[in-house]
Amino acid sequence: MKLDSAQNIYMIGIKGQGMTGLALILKSRGKNVSGSDTEEKFNTDQVLRQANISFTENFKAANLPKHCDVVIYSSAYTDANPEMPAAEQAGLPMLSYAEALGELTKIQKSIAVAGTHGKTTITAMLAYVLEQAGLAPLALIGSPVKQFASNALTGSGELFVFEADEYQNKFNFFTPWAVVLTSIDWDHTDWFKTPDDYRGAFTEFLKKVPPDGVVVANYDGAEVKTAVAEAGLKDNQVISYGLFSGDWQMLRMWLDQGRWYFSVLKNNEHMGDFELQLVGSHNVANAIAVIALASYLGIDLDVVRRALADFEGTTRRFEFKGRLNNSAIVIDDYAHHPREIMATLKAARNFYPYKNIRVVFHPHTYSRTAALLKDFAKSFSDADEVVVLDIYASARETKGDITSQHLVDAIKKHHPKVVLQPTIADAAGYLSNSLTRSDLVITMGAGDVWRVGDELIKKFGLMTGPEF
Repeated sequence: MKLDSAQNIYMIGIKGQGMTGLALILKSRGKNVSGSDTEEKFNTDQVLRQANISFTENFKAANLPKHCDVVIYSSAYTDANPEMPAAEQAGLPMLSYAEALGELTKIQKSIAVAGTHGKTTITAMLAYVLEQAGLAPLALIGSPVKQFASNALTGSGELFVFEADEYQNKFNFFTPWAVVLTSIDWDHTDWFKTPDDYRGAFTEFLKKVPPDGVVVANYDGAEVKTAVAEAGLKDNQVISYGLFSGDWQMLRMWLDQGRWYFSVLKNNEHMGDFELQLVGSHNVANAIAVIALASYLGIDLDVVRRALADFEGTTRRFEFKGRLNNSAIVIDDYAHHPREIMATLKAARNFYPYKNIRVVFHPHTYSRTAALLKDFAKSFSDADEVVVLDIYASARETKGDITSQHLVDAIKKHHPKVVLQPTIADAAGYLSNSLTRSDLVITMGAGDVWRVGDELIKKFGLMTGPEF
């Protein structure tokens, strides 16, 4: 099925971030787009309504439109969803989200941002730089970008920047011209049974880059270097970067008045100073990747410098939710892997050195929690207290042998203050009863842990003022 030739498109699970972004892109290309999802409220509800994309809440076979050229479905749904077998019985062409995204990568000059960590931030940052450079990119990002008011750009330029998800080997559907490879830390353990299996998926993906394409690879990571070597890429196809390794790297960085500043070297030549509103050395590394690729694309570094300084980031990535009326601060972050947790907490400790950091962590999936239990246990050293919720399951994995109590017990071997609060309400109540002006609450995880922060905001209210 050629998505480009379809006119009437129906999307099952349209409220998902990727699906909503894809819907915006398809509508911008003159397609008639509609869809369905659950009654649960998402931040994408408003985005879809503002774009005049109609959607039905609750799945039922009768939702399928009479005139439909193709059905695109979220991989979270199976034939247990009544619309899926109804579409099949009607003989409608069907594409998974990854397959539909893959169709776009065939008709655009596509830049895939891949890796275990940092995909959303780099994709958003790169898209903003390209937009500010006047290149009118197409972009699909895993979280809303504050300056876009959505998670997509629908420009008419030739470049398409997107997050390339490795789960279930979705790489197979994508046709990249360029790849930014941020990191390889074993994840999605229900699918990739060993670290070698996981790295191998990235190796095969890199092999898809054409001879005139480029790979921008983070050489601070040994697994990334191995994947690049295994892919057999030519030297002129690889641009390496990192904080401490690669063609492009940091000379120094410093924090001043709530902003991060850093100097960049290219092959030991000083390329100037840059600044970021984003917090943490990991975001400096993300920015260096963007600088390296932008330079390769011929964008003036002064344009890149201004864009990076202006970039406000995305939701759920060290997102400042507010200062409560008792002066406690609430931050929300998507970190759900041990390496991400450590990076986020290190940034928080550097940015708020005098705050009492209280992390509310929502473990995501049983398989990840079990496979990475020892790493999770050691990842909270920069927090003063760890509050653990019950494991947040997924549509693909509803039960497991491990529990959050196992995680609490493991963390206690390395941390003096850990408590289990099973539900959102439990965690919000626990914090409400003990919150002081010296506290920094970080809600952390891939699920709906952000609701804890919202409950605290409802109870205490917000005061105006700076973030630091």
